[in-house]
Amino acid sequence: MKQAWDVPREHSLPGLAESLGVVRSALHIPLASMEEAGLITTRTAHVIGGGSRRRTVVHITDAGRQVLSENEPESATRIGRSYGPIPDKQTLHGRSQNSENLVEAITGGTSILLSGLPGVGKSSLARDVAERVINSGWTVRWASCSIDSDASAIGEMWLGETLSDPSTIVSLAAGQRTLLVIDEAQELHQRHSGGVADLIGLAASSDSSILVVVRSPSPFGPLQELSEVILDGLDPEHAIEILPSDLDHKQALSVAEKLAGHPLALHLWSPGETLPERVEAVQDFVESTVMRRLSENGMATLDELCISPTPLAIEELFDESGTLELDETAILRWMGTIAEPHHLIRNVRRGTWSSDQAKSMHSKAASLWSTRDGARARRIQSHHMINAGEMDADWISENIGGIADEDSAAAAVVLEQAIEISDFEPLREAAADLALDRGEASIAENHISELSPGASSKMRLARLARMRGDMEAAMELESSALSEMQPEERAKATISTLIRLHDDRLPGRIQQSLAAELISLADSIDLSDLTESHRAAGNLSIDLVRHSIALDLGDLSEAARARTSIESSIGEDASAISLLDLRSSLSSLTEGKIPLETMNAIRRMIASSDGIYRIRLIHATLESMKEYPDWLVEAHSSIVAFRLHDDSPMQRRLSAQRWYWRGVLEPNNRLSHWNEAVNRFRMAECTSAANQLISMIAREI
Repeated sequence: MKQAWDVPREHSLPGLAESLGVVRSALHIPLASMEEAGLITTRTAHVIGGGSRRRTVVHITDAGRQVLSENEPESATRIGRSYGPIPDKQTLHGRSQNSENLVEAITGGTSILLSGLPGVGKSSLARDVAERVINSGWTVRWASCSIDSDASAIGEMWLGETLSDPSTIVSLAAGQRTLLVIDEAQELHQRHSGGVADLIGLAASSDSSILVVVRSPSPFGPLQELSEVILDGLDPEHAIEILPSDLDHKQALSVAEKLAGHPLALHLWSPGETLPERVEAVQDFVESTVMRRLSENGMATLDELCISPTPLAIEELFDESGTLELDETAILRWMGTIAEPHHLIRNVRRGTWSSDQAKSMHSKAASLWSTRDGARARRIQSHHMINAGEMDADWISENIGGIADEDSAAAAVVLEQAIEISDFEPLREAAADLALDRGEASIAENHISELSPGASSKMRLARLARMRGDMEAAMELESSALSEMQPEERAKATISTLIRLHDDRLPGRIQQSLAAELISLADSIDLSDLTESHRAAGNLSIDLVRHSIALDLGDLSEAARARTSIESSIGEDASAISLLDLRSSLSSLTEGKIPLETMNAIRRMIASSDGIYRIRLIHATLESMKEYPDWLVEAHSSIVAFRLHDDSPMQRRLSAQRWYWRGVLEPNNRLSHWNEAVNRFRMAECTSAANQLISMIAREI
């Protein structure tokens, strides 16, 4: 480490001060004393994620390690576990009683809403509480919110995988002797706060305790299930522990009293700075003292971070020149290698800008971010365009798909902000479609109600009805919509209906009645008005359905005809043909017994495949068997993390099927996995499959 070019931030002076919970200047005397005694050495080096400028870093020597080993008290044995982006542990001053009281309440089964002013130390206290309950044998699952966080994102932080259903999230995350933490809840956008409030309610009713950390006022309104604890500033006697130890005691008390014992304000104060006789509000101190001491470079970097909708990595900054200054003056709040200003400072700084100044800054930022590629760049660019008053509805419509593909929750926020400015019909349509894709029926209904009446609106209402299980209304709406469409649109919509109806069932052979209905529908589709390329795609989709039905019915001649037609359409796509042939060979088996030679061939195919093709191969193999070999169970486990996209109907259905098979193969979590599958089937508008699975769940119970 002493020769390393890059070192962790924890070795830098700001990182050490942060972990010890003291101002940076409090380190000068003890570090100098330890270096003189040969216990540590210092040098300048690059800090990982800290920008291009070199910083002073500290290394312990062998002599220092020896002294430490002789004097360090035995630490408590950490016997619990933690999951999620839990912050690094810090020394907490003056909060022992607060922490003990919270631990007693939480371990007694009480769920807590911890609120208070920005910078008063809520997150630090929550982290200390987490450490205490972990050391008592509890499990802690931690989530930190941003503007783009939704209930699913919180579940992913708690569990490490993406779930759509809040009840499934809670059933898997909760448990006895488990604490669920949601930090920085005030950062949530109103688009997602309702869903997160529902998640909190379910968690509070579970076997777990939940700790929600939020700046006043809470975005949720009153949460009846939680007991609110309001955190105030430190008592002066404890507040002075943050200040340099060589500071005159009387002066230290005066500083602590004038800054109302506010921990962040104390960290921001520098010896030698004068304070007004009385600081009426910590915000006044930040604006009158902290901001004014910053250099031009420091202010430029601060402003860039303050206008960003999300924390940034230092290498993402267009002007990082002030990064070191901001870090050394305790203005930055770090989460691994990304940073943002402390929210108190961010809010105060934003409040100093006039409307025109803010718009000008956002306009410049939008222009800069437009030069970068990727969904993250488009998401940040859209934020700046909207806040600059330069919202381009056509640009949003064109780019929202790419943003949603990376993060549908972020895309939902962008659309919500855009619609507040412009009720442009395509934006409403995109917002309705995204809500439908995400399974958010009430939000979709609100957007659909604002659309112009017509075929497209009726098709969205039909999707909504299917999602809610009202098949009669869905059929009436879809029939009415089809009658209003032009021939080309009608053909495309009918093909989509054909595929959805075929997939709306649990794995297994198709029923004769449904097969007859699908064949009749396929025969009725008129593709003559489509362009040649669209007609070819339409015929391919229909032939794929016909091939699957023929295999299930044992109609080998029709299956062969469809396969020949499919092969002529897709040409050299060997993977697709291999999947067809695999399904054909598996469909001819009896009693789910696969010959060893065939089994080995299938295993090789699966091992050499990836992505969606691999998922389909595994599902087809599972569907043909009654007992599942270990290698196939392991193969299915390997596809669980592969990302499937909500904006693709086919991938939504495939995701639901994957959760169904997880329930089959993981009996210990069968009910929760199948509950998630039910929600995914509903999102995919597969009501029949959802109802079939609900019946299976009822039998399991």
